[in-house]
Amino acid sequence: MRVSKTLLLVTGCLAQPLAGQAPDSLALARRVVAAASLAAKEYALGVVPAGGQITQPEEVDEAKLFIQQAQFDVSGLPVAARANTQRTLSHITQLLESLAPPDSVNRVTDSLVVLITNAAGGPKVVEPLPSRPPSLERGAIVYREQCGACHGESGRGDGPKAKSLKGPPPANLTDPRVLGNKSLLDIFRRVSIGTPGTAMPEFAADLSAEDRWVVASYVGAMQYGGSATAAIFAAVRHQIDSALARRSDKIAVDAYMTFEQVETAIRAKNGGLASELEGNFAWLRTRVAKADDAERHTIRERLLAGLERAERVVADRPSGMSLFVASFFLLVREGFEAILIVAALMTFLAKAGASERRREVARGAWAAVGASVITWVLVELLLQVTPGQREMIEGATMLLAAAVLFYVSYWLLSKIEAAKWTAFVRGKMQSALSSGSGLALSAVAFLAVYREGFETILFYKALFTSAGSSSVPVVAGIAAGTVGLVAIYLVVNQLGLRVAMKPFFAVTGVMLYYMAFVFAGKGIAELQGAAIMPLTVIEGAPRIPVLGIYPTVESLIAQGLLLVLAIVAAVWAMRSKPKPSGPPAEGDLLRSQ
Repeated sequence: MRVSKTLLLVTGCLAQPLAGQAPDSLALARRVVAAASLAAKEYALGVVPAGGQITQPEEVDEAKLFIQQAQFDVSGLPVAARANTQRTLSHITQLLESLAPPDSVNRVTDSLVVLITNAAGGPKVVEPLPSRPPSLERGAIVYREQCGACHGESGRGDGPKAKSLKGPPPANLTDPRVLGNKSLLDIFRRVSIGTPGTAMPEFAADLSAEDRWVVASYVGAMQYGGSATAAIFAAVRHQIDSALARRSDKIAVDAYMTFEQVETAIRAKNGGLASELEGNFAWLRTRVAKADDAERHTIRERLLAGLERAERVVADRPSGMSLFVASFFLLVREGFEAILIVAALMTFLAKAGASERRREVARGAWAAVGASVITWVLVELLLQVTPGQREMIEGATMLLAAAVLFYVSYWLLSKIEAAKWTAFVRGKMQSALSSGSGLALSAVAFLAVYREGFETILFYKALFTSAGSSSVPVVAGIAAGTVGLVAIYLVVNQLGLRVAMKPFFAVTGVMLYYMAFVFAGKGIAELQGAAIMPLTVIEGAPRIPVLGIYPTVESLIAQGLLLVLAIVAAVWAMRSKPKPSGPPAEGDLLRSQ
């Protein structure tokens, strides 16, 4: 299905315009501007850049229909613009018939838009952009009431009336190929004036401008999982590329006007970044027509890097469920290991005939818990710094957490075997008992538990940083994890150390690696936000914040390296090993079966 007609049903299920309603000159000016602009865009899709050859005849035919529609409305334009508009539309028709290069059609169309806009009262009168981002909630209501029957509730073109429609089937509005190059203004224009020669009517008379903006915004956001913010950033990037390719200061202004829809949110969270982007947009507007290739490349790179940072600031919302699960697993994993170690120490003392010395182990474990709490408070106090320094420290913390998490995930896999756990615990305790010192026994427990406590502090600091303002799921995960630890303690008390640790360690090892992968990407993002690390955008690369994946060279290299190391570690941990020839030693403290 060709791109130009995939949008003809965006509002194809809406009611027909009121019959006999005569639009005023301002409404006609808007119709002519929209029709001419859409004609130029459709024509560019159907002809090679040099002109003279058609690649998609349907697009060229549709462009001609838009121009014909515009010509019907010339008589209703302001008197000062009628004659010149008619001549210019005739010129555009000749250019379309002769298969002129799309750039030449764009230039003539731009001049026509300026002519009509000035005659009608200026851009804010002819096509006023919404003063605030359109409401997706209201857009969903308008879409559901007017479009859902054809496009379906999810926008996939599978509504109950879809099969009975004449012409092309309803478009899949979630497909980036359908709306990928359409700005919010393009969709708004299509909703307003319809498509001549098709089943899609105009709706400027039936829907208020506000409702046309909200439904256009809702439709535009469908390909981005319903995120209007992501759709705005995508539109800005497309307009920047168009402005640079066509050396058009007008499109550069359009790009900034689109950016203004998110500028307030960016400025509220990072005023310096908003000011930097504003300056780069001014550079684009003033130099796009005169800059050489090197300067245009520099402008583009700076704008894309700034937009990438800005989108992270306003649109990076981690999943509440993923934060809860990560928080729960962190506390359970770290707490369970501490419980196992302390239980193993107690069991060793009982087997060694020194049960009376268990109090010294308990004393060291509780001291480690207290020291961990103090460490957490000190870490929080140390991070009371300026925003730029905070980004740098938090980025470094997340990268350190990623490294430790990766090591621990591999260490867990390598410790699945009971013999290794036994050797680990026996070595520590034998050394302490041989010294005869109660302090030595307490020290073994203290170091073992405090190591878990310090890791927990590091991991949770990184997790809270990743969560940003969405800290409730993390706290809920801590609460659930605490309940889980109490249950684990009771089970260990009842069953001793004969628990199925192998599955537990395998699952938590994978979970820790997942978190290491996420923290690696987000740690790089924090350092890029603090301008400590360069930011090189990879066009077309995926953006999956829940996995810490961002479309930059630096973050993808770090995560790619982590992935390679994980494969190597897994192969090493699972390599075949010779089985022991004799029965298990009587002194084994832990059993994995």
